[in-house]
Amino acid sequence: MIVIVRHGQTDANSGHRLLGRGNPPLNDAGAAQAAQAAKGLLARGFAFRHVFSSPLVRALRTALIIAPDVPPVTDARLIEMDMGPYEGADLHDLPPEVRVFFSDFANNPAPAGMEQLSDVVRRTGAFLEEIAPLEGDVLVCTHAIAMKAMLEYLTPGANGRFWSAYLGNCAAWAVRSEGGALGLPEDLAL
Repeated sequence: MIVIVRHGQTDANSGHRLLGRGNPPLNDAGAAQAAQAAKGLLARGFAFRHVFSSPLVRALRTALIIAPDVPPVTDARLIEMDMGPYEGADLHDLPPEVRVFFSDFANNPAPAGMEQLSDVVRRTGAFLEEIAPLEGDVLVCTHAIAMKAMLEYLTPGANGRFWSAYLGNCAAWAVRSEGGALGLPEDLAL
């Protein structure tokens, strides 16, 4: 089983800042969220044999808290969407072009300077295909939009269903993988 987890909270998240490739650490609340996710996953019987993480410190620290006995492998394909010149923007005061994009991810292209969602889906999907043959439970720690891209990739005909979904810090989804074939994602509601 592959378990995809969004990182714990950072001060940028709690401060309502657009966070892409910026690299703030988890705050105390984020570390507590990761510890709670670890308990929830353990209670559901997950025993991770493989751990992958975005190289950004907030995801890497989340992985280390959830699976402290398995050295994580970082993979740049798990990094968050590049927000370009909008990195750090106040989520309550976004420029019009970003508001339009966020209002309908599926039908509006990313503004100039931001990574296109199709590129995020392509790179995260390639990562999932690569790890699908692994045996045992696999933990993947990533970011909100990268995680949504994976959910879109895994769900035939999703047509943007996950782009507007809220994924809180340490949200977790499971994906069955048998014989290298990936199943549909399931919300673990931790």
